[in-house]
Amino acid sequence: MSFAVNPPPAVRHFPLSRSTVVRSPRVSMVARSNTGLSVSTAAALPILTKLQNDCATPLPVLRHIADAMATDMRAGLAVDGGSDLKMILSYVDSLPTGNERGLFYALDLGGTNFRVLRTQLGGKDERVIDTECEQVSIPQDIMFGTSEELFDFIASALANFVKKEGGKFVLPNDRSRETGFTFSFPVKQTSIDSGILIKWTKGFAVSGTPGKDIVACLNEAMGRQGLNMRVSALVNDTVATLAGARYWDDDVMVAVILGTGTNACYVESVDAIPKLKNHKSSSGKTIVNTEWGAFSNGLPLTEFDRDMDAVSINPGEQLFEKTISGMYLGEIVRRVLVKMAEASSLFGNHIPERLRTPFTLGTPNISSMQQDTSDDLQAVGSILYEVTGMESTLDARKMVVEVCDTVAKRGGRLAGAGIVGILKKMEEDSTGIVFGKRTVVAMDGGLYEHHPQYKRYLKDAVKELLGPEISSDVVIEHSKDGSGIGAALLAATNSIYEH
Repeated sequence: MSFAVNPPPAVRHFPLSRSTVVRSPRVSMVARSNTGLSVSTAAALPILTKLQNDCATPLPVLRHIADAMATDMRAGLAVDGGSDLKMILSYVDSLPTGNERGLFYALDLGGTNFRVLRTQLGGKDERVIDTECEQVSIPQDIMFGTSEELFDFIASALANFVKKEGGKFVLPNDRSRETGFTFSFPVKQTSIDSGILIKWTKGFAVSGTPGKDIVACLNEAMGRQGLNMRVSALVNDTVATLAGARYWDDDVMVAVILGTGTNACYVESVDAIPKLKNHKSSSGKTIVNTEWGAFSNGLPLTEFDRDMDAVSINPGEQLFEKTISGMYLGEIVRRVLVKMAEASSLFGNHIPERLRTPFTLGTPNISSMQQDTSDDLQAVGSILYEVTGMESTLDARKMVVEVCDTVAKRGGRLAGAGIVGILKKMEEDSTGIVFGKRTVVAMDGGLYEHHPQYKRYLKDAVKELLGPEISSDVVIEHSKDGSGIGAALLAATNSIYEH
């Protein structure tokens, strides 16, 4: 197996370990007979061969994934609980057009940090005049405190950010400030500006919020701070990414996030949503949040996937996410290396405790090792030693790169099949809406941005499934940090004031 290698990009949010990059391609090792292999390598080879077979994603497997994704989407649109895919209604019925004018804010809460952003929009001619952003860390005691404490902390930070408003940022005297609220926790959305929190995740254990409207919680907290601001759009990060990309390109129809976690959303006709009742859309369209991480139909799983899933906090759930997202790829590789180390002396006679520690090996490490093109795979050896404590021979390092490539290839190709499933569903239900004309899939997330092999495998799978003619019209492009500006744009689109 050989493949083109891109040099590592400049990294900010998805740091890669240092690597030695040589422009000449290396010769990759493939599973072969034991002739000429060291005893330790030969003992580990059957594990690699089985991994490659179990992770294989030939065209028939990809077709099944795409077809099953489309089928599950329809079932989820028919009735709540109809499939693994929740197909959550976003109530975003109109997308940014470029005509938006004025000062708008965005608040992005999705983890232990939150971001506040403001942007001055100048309509078709000036577009985004200026943007400012700040990030705030949430103290541990606030993450385990009361609902009022959390939202007061957020509103206080937002109020302090507003105090610095000036320069090109101008709010007309007769207007209140409006903000988009990106909230990446499980919510039962009831309108564009309201949603009931189902439960906290990502390490939060805030009391008193589940079952409440989080927009009301934030609006009340802003009132306590004396902040004249209202939430005009509640969205999740994937929906905000689609809106942010659509502002610059009218052909954007799908958005996918591939980072620590993963999700996808797309533009759907309201007529194709049987469970949507008593909802009028001025455009006849709305954005549907698929929550595709829960997809599970026909995935090629290995013993390492099953073992990892069994000890996870949500066994049997989020299987698509566990095979394609950045949270898990490194852990799958680590589990393979542990089995190889136990079955052979590939990494010496001692198995370091760090190698046995779950999630020691991160997906950024996997990406770095795949990008090492030096003859002696020096960067691979350094990463193995620094991260896991393992000594390695050149044969061992070659095998490690094969393991990394096998897991990343499966992830990228499955993600590509998922994208085709969404496009297929859209086209089958509204002929001519996607195929035969330019259609853009906006991508965001550190995994997609900083893992060149993964990105290539994803795009290759899309081309294989759609064929050269149709795939030439499908543009898969990176929309960096689209969720932040996207939330502000949706605040503008849903403003109570006319533009």
